[in-house]
Amino acid sequence: MNKPSKSDARAAWSRRGFLLTAATLAAGPQFVLADPAAAAAELPGFPEGVELYRSAYRNWVGEITADGVWACAPADGNEAVAVVNWARRQGWTVRARGASHGWSPLTVPAGTEPGAPVLLVDTTRNLTGLTIESTEPAAVRAGTGATLEALLTFLEGHGLGVTAAPAPGVLTVGGALAVDAHGTSVPARGERPLPGHTYGSLSNLVLSLSAVVWDADSDAYVLRTYGRGDTDGTALLTHLGRALVTEVVLRVGADTSLRCVSRTDLSAAELFAEPGGDGRTFASFLDEAGRVEAIWFPFTEFPWLKVWSVAPQRPLTSRQVTSPYNYPFSDSMPTPVADLVGRMVTEGAWYLAPVLGEAQFGAAVLGLAATRSADIWGPSKNTLLYVRPTTLRVGTNGYAVLTSRDQVQRVLAEFTAFYRERLTAYAARGSFPVNGTVEIRVSGLDDPSVTGVEGARAPLLSALRPRADRPEWDTAVWLNVLTLPGTPDAEAFYRELERFLLGTYDGGHALTRVEWSKGWAYTDAAAWSDGDVLGGVVPASFDDSGGAGDGGGGGRSAWGEAVEILDRLDPHGVFRSPLLDRLFPQD
Repeated sequence: MNKPSKSDARAAWSRRGFLLTAATLAAGPQFVLADPAAAAAELPGFPEGVELYRSAYRNWVGEITADGVWACAPADGNEAVAVVNWARRQGWTVRARGASHGWSPLTVPAGTEPGAPVLLVDTTRNLTGLTIESTEPAAVRAGTGATLEALLTFLEGHGLGVTAAPAPGVLTVGGALAVDAHGTSVPARGERPLPGHTYGSLSNLVLSLSAVVWDADSDAYVLRTYGRGDTDGTALLTHLGRALVTEVVLRVGADTSLRCVSRTDLSAAELFAEPGGDGRTFASFLDEAGRVEAIWFPFTEFPWLKVWSVAPQRPLTSRQVTSPYNYPFSDSMPTPVADLVGRMVTEGAWYLAPVLGEAQFGAAVLGLAATRSADIWGPSKNTLLYVRPTTLRVGTNGYAVLTSRDQVQRVLAEFTAFYRERLTAYAARGSFPVNGTVEIRVSGLDDPSVTGVEGARAPLLSALRPRADRPEWDTAVWLNVLTLPGTPDAEAFYRELERFLLGTYDGGHALTRVEWSKGWAYTDAAAWSDGDVLGGVVPASFDDSGGAGDGGGGGRSAWGEAVEILDRLDPHGVFRSPLLDRLFPQD
């Protein structure tokens, strides 16, 4: 038998090393219970009875890490209040931690030292309760540490559901609401929404929430509940980690069975064509079904298109699915894909990006056929959730382009043409900054009337907040470009894309807002670093104070109103972080 060469052994080790790293990330936060004596010495006066431990923090892609950070797991809202008041007295900051499924440093920045005065509040250990709050209309009470999969499974058991949701089920309810998480859905032609359903963000479903906020009369932080009609609550519906929410009540509706058809036979040229033609465009599928997603592998021509449609009865050609995550070929890397990724990451063979794109597309085509998942049907949860923690971890930028429904195809044609041209130009000079997919989704905006609450307003900081000065804008096009961490020239490429989006969609026929949980504000070297975007472009995208109606709160911009509320509810900055300090600078 031939002995493997050293190069073969190194290649195998590289792939195994990469997969082990991915497995470690997928395993979730690691923690070590604290020795009571050591804890008392380092955290004097910490509330008795609250579980305390040292923890490692890892964001989704592993680019932001912190080891040995103090963390705790309050049993309920009252213990959370005690923790926050302790932190205020000690001069510490408090950061809620759920599943850590995010990219931006809203929770902790990279390089946080073990001795930093930062306390993670783990919501996933105790704040996970789920109960039906009411049936007519339907509402559910949820602890913010419950996962979306747990929530949707619970709702399904009661004949309830949501219109759309993010693909990963591991997200926590609190984390999803903090960054206005969303799915992909607009009304199909002739479709009327069911009561309790929204085409906007999950934040738009909130009826009430309980949060730890400052009370001047008590000279302490207290637990307070805000109804959807409360002005201060509008800033907490999407708070970016600038608050600690312990529990929410969500408006929900009757569950619907969905059919999801996957196609890989439509070219990007046809799907993203200029508007006005009669081809099979992305917009035509929106009209037909309303729920569409395109996943476009780099340096390939045929995207993976998913089209969901409401189907009360199983279509004859559909396979019934009784659980989520029905694309196992995307949950774990096939060997050829893993080998390519291993070479790129460990050997710097970034020039393999076109080969990787073709390999991923091929794996999708074969996988859809082998698993009979190209046409599936079942309760909404089982087709909406499809990303497991074991999937390939990649970095991503993120933007929502607000526009009118009849402009969606134009936005896609303009964006994909620019993306394709720049990717080709980079490759011509030997640079391959993108080795992951382009992901395109389309959703409606936040319509507070779906809650049925009189006086309800849209979340102030949701990217899907309507512009009062542009009532014709009823749709958002979500754009993400993914690439492996450490890919050379990625930040410069992302900066060019960002400048294109901000310059092209600047309030004329469309407007760009950032997707909070992803990458944005790029310099040539890093994300979340461009001062003009952080201090100017982002706040301005929420400035509709010149409009009428539910716009800017008595003449103020939505951004200005949110800043005032969040500062008042946390005047001591207990919930601040370095990125939030740049977004919301104190006087």
